[in-house]
Amino acid sequence: MDRQVSKKNVPSYDIVEDKIKQIDGSIIVLRIFYIFMQIAYKFQLIKNDKLCTVQIPRKLLEGLRERNASLEEELTKILDESIQQAECWNKV
Repeated sequence: MDRQVSKKNVPSYDIVEDKIKQIDGSIIVLRIFYIFMQIAYKFQLIKNDKLCTVQIPRKLLEGLRERNASLEEELTKILDESIQQAECWNKV
C-alpha cells in the first residue's frame, strides 16, 4: 500500500501546485502518496465531484529545486496531459 505524505515532505510541492493552478485554477490537490515500487509521488486531484490521479517521478521533483527549465517543461507536460484527459477524471 502506498504511504500518504504531507505536502511539506514532497520535493518542490509549491512548483507542482503552481503548475496545476496555471492549467486550471479550480483543481485542488486532495492527497499525495509516495509509491515505493516506482519511486514516484501520486497526486490525487479533485475538481468539482471528480478525482484525477497523476504520478510524478521523485527525481523530477527533486531536480525542480534547482529551477531547471527543462524539468519544469517536463512537469508541465505530465500535468497537462493527465489533467486534459477525460479518462483521468472519475466521479467520486
